[in-house]
Amino acid sequence: MPSGQKNTMNIIQPTITVIGLGNILMRDEGIGVHTINRFLERYSVPETVEVVDGGTCGLDLMPVIEGRKKVLIVDAVNFDREPGYIGQLVNDEIPARFSEKASLHHLGLMDVLSIVRLADTLPEEICIIGIQPKTIELGLDMTREMCDKVDTLVEKAVSKLREWNVRCVLQSLQRLSP
Repeated sequence: MPSGQKNTMNIIQPTITVIGLGNILMRDEGIGVHTINRFLERYSVPETVEVVDGGTCGLDLMPVIEGRKKVLIVDAVNFDREPGYIGQLVNDEIPARFSEKASLHHLGLMDVLSIVRLADTLPEEICIIGIQPKTIELGLDMTREMCDKVDTLVEKAVSKLREWNVRCVLQSLQRLSP
């Protein structure tokens, strides 16, 4: 670029992060990852939204959480309810530290949220959409109860994003067909 000219390229920084958490090697524990993958197959979102397969990343999630305005997390959560129960935890409902893990790998997530809080870069709103798993034993296949709820979780995520004024555009169904 010649000297004296300004770079007019605008790099859009994400303000919202959507994260699917879970271990896909532990059956129902992988529901967050499977849900985010289905979401990405069906919907497109603006560049201001970053969609992340968080797997079991733990502290590696810091860069996609700190400083964002809003963060939406989909995960297997122990609500002490029947398998397939879906609930939401928002902001102060999400304990900064769990004495008993509410999610099967929330220790890493709670560590990240504690560090982000200490650094004063906590998002304005954090929402966890969780589902009570049936089993977390080793295996690649989710139980029927979880498979039947993936579309419901996708729609709950879309609903939350729309509540946050995010435009979620349904992809062409022709593209989804084999």
